[in-house]
Amino acid sequence: MAGRPALWLGPLLLLSLGGPSAPASLLRRLGEHIQQFQESQGLSLTLGPGAGALPKQGWLEQPLDPFNTSDQRSFLQRYWVNDQHWASQRGPVFLHLGGEGSLRSGSVMRGHPAALAPAWGALVIGLEHRFYGLSIPAEGLDVAQLRFLSSRHALADVASARRALARLFNVSTASPWICFGGSYAGSLAAWARLKFPHLILASVASSAPVRAVLDFSEYNEVVSRSLTSTAVGGSPECRAAASSAFAEVERRLRAGAAARAALRAELGACSSLGRAEDQAELLGALQALVGGAVQYDAQAGVPLSVRRLCGLLLEDRRNGSRSASYHGLRRAVQVVMRSLGQRCLSFSRAETVAQLRVTDPHVSGVGDRQWLYQTCTEFGFYVTCEDPRCPFSQLPALPSQLELCEQVFGLSTASIARAVSQTNSYYGGQTPGSTHVLFVNGDTDPWHVLSVTQALGPSESALLIPGASHCMDMAPERPSDSPSLRLGRQSILQQLQTWLGPAKESQVSSAG
Repeated sequence: MAGRPALWLGPLLLLSLGGPSAPASLLRRLGEHIQQFQESQGLSLTLGPGAGALPKQGWLEQPLDPFNTSDQRSFLQRYWVNDQHWASQRGPVFLHLGGEGSLRSGSVMRGHPAALAPAWGALVIGLEHRFYGLSIPAEGLDVAQLRFLSSRHALADVASARRALARLFNVSTASPWICFGGSYAGSLAAWARLKFPHLILASVASSAPVRAVLDFSEYNEVVSRSLTSTAVGGSPECRAAASSAFAEVERRLRAGAAARAALRAELGACSSLGRAEDQAELLGALQALVGGAVQYDAQAGVPLSVRRLCGLLLEDRRNGSRSASYHGLRRAVQVVMRSLGQRCLSFSRAETVAQLRVTDPHVSGVGDRQWLYQTCTEFGFYVTCEDPRCPFSQLPALPSQLELCEQVFGLSTASIARAVSQTNSYYGGQTPGSTHVLFVNGDTDPWHVLSVTQALGPSESALLIPGASHCMDMAPERPSDSPSLRLGRQSILQQLQTWLGPAKESQVSSAG
């Protein structure tokens, strides 16, 4: 994967999210790697003896512009179905919403909502997000097309698909529909209930960043705090070592051409470090690598947990040299690159811009261009480290991240700031005012600070799981799961009981 943008910070199902530059691209690929690993490990366990065939894939014809009835253009939207637990046409439907990446069969076969389906006899359906995966309009990804890519368009698809799928599978009008989603898709799940309460009975929104923000400096505040947490394998010494490692990288970048050439060789970089913009991208990529260890801490398939990262950073501390922690960071880079199958660490700003300008969906990768467009026109989410207390480099700074929107789409900083404000106004930010929504977060996950972590009322619940990382509640159960994670999943089950119990009683009484 050399020559492609390296690290997309943030997320999944792709569990990623994050800003637009090369640092962010690697984290998107890290999230995709974890998802693929979990699916490969969990699919055979999910099917079990006597289970039905593999999940069914289908396609819905959806209007390209649902807000203009005179526009007859359409696209095909992919969905997945798992009906092996569906007890009757009157049973509940669990609708798993896709986010900023391809939605695979695992979305309806492993983790929740699939794990919750047997208890309720539920039909499980996964709906891929427009413009991602295979649900991309035939005309491609030029700017004229991308104006039909937004969370509002995606929610219109949810409403349309909800009606079409109910007819297609002969679902009873009395059947309750519950939305599930993680990360950006978790926000969509919450917003689907907010905007379409007549179609969606309730939603479980995992790691859902419902507050848009231009400068997401809080991300690295959580990363810094988590590196000191003994509960996940961190320590104050680990945070200090991370800070020392970044200081050493910056020292070597300033030390001249020979030092930069040695740094390039030691970090396995794909290209030279002569340009200031590429140096900033490298520092951002290294930040994203550390952020990824926190964001996906302890998940199946993650190459680098907080505990392992801290072990690498502190491995050579006894020799007392200022470069000891730097060598630990080098080893961390090698671990992640090897896990992702990348032969070198890419951070070229020019290559990033060139890749993001490609409008052919078959060339533009895992949705980087599309997600950049959404950050530029709706969400921001640009991770920075400009606070003096941040232990990493203060590069890349916010202006260089915003500049990418101008370079790729011709969008100004003022328009981005305006778009972020409009998103919060339309959805309500962290006080959305919805009912029958359960927000689930882990306190290790940097994205939880943009979600809802305290109940806002009797019908808008929140669950904050100690020590849990990004969307961890949605992953398949493992023997190594912490007691707090197990308790959190039990709380989700109890919340479903609260929502579905009355609906089930109503069905029984009407049937009688």
